[in-house]
This record gives sequence, C-alpha cells and structure tokens, in this order.
Amino acid sequence: MPRIESESFVVDARPQYPLLISVKRYWSPGFDATDDDALTLVLTHAVGSHNEQWEPVLEELYGVNATASSISKYSFKVREAWAIECPNHGEGALLNEEKLKTEYASVFPVEDYARAIHVVLSGRGEGLNIDFKSRRLVGVGHSLGATALILSRMIQPTIPWLAAVLIEPLLLSSEVDKAYRSPLAALAAENPDVWPDREEALKTIKSGSSKSWDPRVLELYVSYGLREVSIMGQPKNKIVTLKCSKSQEAATYRGVLGSSNALAYLPTFCSNVPVYVVLGSKADYLPANNSSNLVEKDAGRKFKGVVTADGEGHFVLQTNPQAVAENIYTSLIQAISTSQLKTKL
Repeated sequence: MPRIESESFVVDARPQYPLLISVKRYWSPGFDATDDDALTLVLTHAVGSHNEQWEPVLEELYGVNATASSISKYSFKVREAWAIECPNHGEGALLNEEKLKTEYASVFPVEDYARAIHVVLSGRGEGLNIDFKSRRLVGVGHSLGATALILSRMIQPTIPWLAAVLIEPLLLSSEVDKAYRSPLAALAAENPDVWPDREEALKTIKSGSSKSWDPRVLELYVSYGLREVSIMGQPKNKIVTLKCSKSQEAATYRGVLGSSNALAYLPTFCSNVPVYVVLGSKADYLPANNSSNLVEKDAGRKFKGVVTADGEGHFVLQTNPQAVAENIYTSLIQAISTSQLKTKL
C-alpha cells in the first residue's frame, strides 16, 4: 500500500474569521503529481471526528488508483489532499479553547465550518501560502463535512469545485432537523469522555458503540481525537479526555440547522457542480427514509451518481475505509469521463 505523508498548518484569518483553522496536507511520495490535470482533494469530517480519520481512506484510495494505473485501467492523477478541520474539533479545539468557552459555548453553527473551508480555499489569512484558485478542486465530505462543503459554495467569491463526493451527507428538512437535534445533543452528553490513559481509552472505545470501526481508525482516534490534561494542575497526575469536548459536540449538533439550508441549496449546488453520493445501506443514525428522500428524482437534485455501501451505516468512513475509497475512486473515474469535468482537465 502506498505510503502517506503529511504536514500540518494553522490558518489565522482573524479578525475576519474569529477562529484558528487546523489544516493538514497529505501526499503519497511517488504518486503525487504536479500536472495541470492533477486533482486536489479537499476533505471534511463528521461531528466528533478530526482530520486524521481520513488517513486510512487516503491509503486505500492511493492504493486502488495505483493498482488501476499499473494494469492500464482508468486512473487519475492526485496532486495532494487537504483535510480542513471543523474549528471546534481535533487540534482546532485546542487552538480555540478559550473562544469556544464563550462565544460558542451553546451552539456551533455548521455555517462556521463552511466559512472555515472558504477561508482556507480563498487564501485569506496567514499560515498557508497556496493558490487554490488554480487547482482542480474535488470536495469529499462525510456527514456534517458534506453539509459544510455545500454551504461553502454560498460564500463569495465562489469556490470553483470541479466535483464533489458526499458521503452519508447530513442533509435534513427543517422539521426533521429540529426533531433530531435534541436527541443527538443528549447522546453526545452521555458518551464517556474521561479515561486514565490512552490504552484504557482504546480498550473502552473498542468495546463500545465504535467496536465495528476499522482498527486503523480507532488507533488514529485515540492518538489524535484525545488529549492529556492534568488533574488539579499537577503535571504528574494526568487523565485522557476528548479534544472536542462533549459540550462542544452537543453544541455542534445544536448548530446543524444549516443542514436544512444546505438541503434547500442542494439543487443549485448540483446544477453547478457534478455531485456523487455515497450512502450506507443501513439506517442506523439518520431517519430510515432519509436516503430515499435525498435521491428522490422529483426533488430537483440531479446527482451524477449514487452508490450504496452494502452492510454499512452512517459511519462507513470509520467502519470500512476501503469501501469508501473504492466508491470515491469510482465516482472520480465517472466524473473524469463526463464532459463537465473532462473539459477542465
């Protein structure tokens, strides 16, 4: 499997955008390309997740693409991938800790994740000197991250997405959104969030609701989704807890009203961007009819492709990175073959 390397950045666009943004660049030595037709992937994550959750998917994606290229099947060039973290998650939660305790204590709007994506890709602020306007940008978002990708296109200047892959997108009508917000916020508050060390955290998480996660994803979650804190200010006495606290996870669920706004904007998004949707076959998180309603032909949302990951649910990215990578590969190959994308490549 191709080796993945990374480097981290912090984008500071204050005071235009009040929060610091944690960004991670990924590439695979020997498989990265600087050709004009090479794609730049932009990765966005779900509630309670972090940038590094994408690493197993990237390993699998580079692998399947390299294999296809070696046997003369369809493949595409990838320049690099950029993971943009929701600013109250992962490393961003530490960078913005004090700000989150005040202005975002009760609600973290998904629109603020969309704004963070736009800040990074439009080149605002300091900390990252990349001209994304000259890149062939493909958005790949999971759950809340898919919602944020859609909303990011509503901000001016418009991000020139060449294509988008939406994995189990968190897109709900306003009525369903309101009904789901409180239970999801309550669920976040009930989850365990303190362990004596990372080893115990991994053991507990493995035996809980995340026991079906891919082992690589679990290891990354314990390494990058948790933090050490001192007890009573004594450095020698430490415990392990979540980087994105339970209160901030709940605040994010309270702020997903943007999912209904994104759903309303989706027909416009689809008319301007080739959109591919990856859905799980199990309704284990969102309403049972949500997927069928999303792809309903009469709703005006014209997707270029819809695939279903058999046996998987909402957290398919965590449970089966290989299936996600294969579906991204299939979507991008299909995208490249379409006139909309081919003319720009």
